[in-house]
Amino acid sequence: MSSVSQITFRPATKSDEADLLRMMRKLAEEEPGAYYFDEPVVRKALHDFLANPALGKAWIFSERVTPAGYIVLALGYSFEFHGRDAFVDELYVQPQYRRRGIARQAMQFLEQQAREMGVKALHLEVDHGNIPALELYRGVGYGDHHRYLMTKRLVTQKAKDDRRRVRQ
Repeated sequence: MSSVSQITFRPATKSDEADLLRMMRKLAEEEPGAYYFDEPVVRKALHDFLANPALGKAWIFSERVTPAGYIVLALGYSFEFHGRDAFVDELYVQPQYRRRGIARQAMQFLEQQAREMGVKALHLEVDHGNIPALELYRGVGYGDHHRYLMTKRLVTQKAKDDRRRVRQ
């Protein structure tokens, strides 16, 4: 791993939506685990997220002035973990900045922010085949908890119709 200059972090704002959407698309389209990127739906979700601090927070991180990536903390609540918990919902580092310790810095920054927000436990998910990410997360103290993350999308009929129209 080569040396990297200090990364700076700043809260993402509405004015960052275009840059965030561009990076979110790249993250969605990367293997392993690529998935369909429905830009109008993601744009609305991002807009809603940035407008409501109770949902969590997103940060853009940069080396000098060039954005190197972003990280998102989505807030929740857990009785098992005795209060506020959160998901590291997305972490993206642009390809030219990878394998230089930037993701590790982003995780350390996020964990400190989460502590200051009263978060008791952080969760994340990673694709099974994403070995660099698995190494990163294990290296900063995350462990498998021998449970399955299971998901059921609760989508309205209007959202299904809208998604169908976008694909046509």
